[in-house]
Amino acid sequence: MANNPTFDKPDGSVGISTPDKQRPIISGIQQVGIGVRDVASAWRWYNEFFGVDAIIFDERAPAEYMLPYTGGKPRNRRAVLAVNLQGGGGFEIWQHRDFPPRAPEFQVLPGDYGIYACKIKCKDAAATHKLYMEKGAYVTEIYKDSQGRDYFYVKDPDGNLFQMVQVGAEGAWFAKEGKLTGGVFGAIVGCEDIEKCKAFYRDMLGYDHVCSEEEGEFKDLSQQGTPGCRFRRVLLGHGQARTGGFSRLLGPSEIELIQALDRPTPVHKIFENRFWGELGFIQICYDIRNINALRDYAEALGSPFTVDSIRQNPNFDMGDAAGHFAYNEDPSGTLIEYVETCRVPIMKKWNLFLNLQRFDATKPLPNWLVKALRFTRKKDLPD
Repeated sequence: MANNPTFDKPDGSVGISTPDKQRPIISGIQQVGIGVRDVASAWRWYNEFFGVDAIIFDERAPAEYMLPYTGGKPRNRRAVLAVNLQGGGGFEIWQHRDFPPRAPEFQVLPGDYGIYACKIKCKDAAATHKLYMEKGAYVTEIYKDSQGRDYFYVKDPDGNLFQMVQVGAEGAWFAKEGKLTGGVFGAIVGCEDIEKCKAFYRDMLGYDHVCSEEEGEFKDLSQQGTPGCRFRRVLLGHGQARTGGFSRLLGPSEIELIQALDRPTPVHKIFENRFWGELGFIQICYDIRNINALRDYAEALGSPFTVDSIRQNPNFDMGDAAGHFAYNEDPSGTLIEYVETCRVPIMKKWNLFLNLQRFDATKPLPNWLVKALRFTRKKDLPD
């Protein structure tokens, strides 16, 4: 999505024309949703390994609006949104409470449709790799990507795969806290048709820069259960810096699309025969403003919202935070969430909240105000 009021699309056509103050704004990846067995223990691991220690909300309530993805019934859950203030997106750590969440019935392999891995930025891949090995985590060897960056993979205790990518100034580090890692830097997404997915992430989400496009065998993918298989692999970035309230904290991001070309094993949807919120990466969520304009834009692109909280309940609350959210799907069915945050807690015990509706939607919030989220840090999370 172009950052201008007429939404000039990359093919030269013109999208929806709206006044500048009313155009939808995407500020960056707010979070990646992760389905886990136990929220509290997962958060402790993410805090230790990824530095996500600021808790924006911790809520136990039914998920009432996700019925298309939860078998037509509200499902009780606990959800925690946690961020690393060094920069990057956060995690929405999600646990079903009505039943033990299920893993896929098959081994998830590169090329399966959905979010295969979450990208995390780190300052020094070798130092991070060494630390993780000392802590006894599952890690791969260190590889080098098409951009010349070092990276490796690590698995959490629930088997979720994270790609640790070394980034420098282009990673837009927000605060200096002495941690080796920041937050979410993007995702690796399996596609059925990579050209259709490229168009979706370009037009809907603004990933208009093709950083690299390769085809063949890749060592890192071969070592994850697909030896000798060929893939198409496209790395997407955004040519323009993101704008909006939390854009400096969230920073730039990238989406890596992979398509299996000759995998002998069947290619699956990662969440087939399971509910949203079960084990695995459940969504990529973008922080946005002007959700009504974004709804119109999504419909014009042929990717309408499948969940729309503002039409179901204009006064939706997410525990201590409040706002609106919606979902649509990429062409292979990966869930994309859009959250327009209206209020976030700063110091809850003093009833101090940040009201985002009082700020210019087109400009970043002052750094000192965003850094006040440090007051939401917790040393531990109760079970």
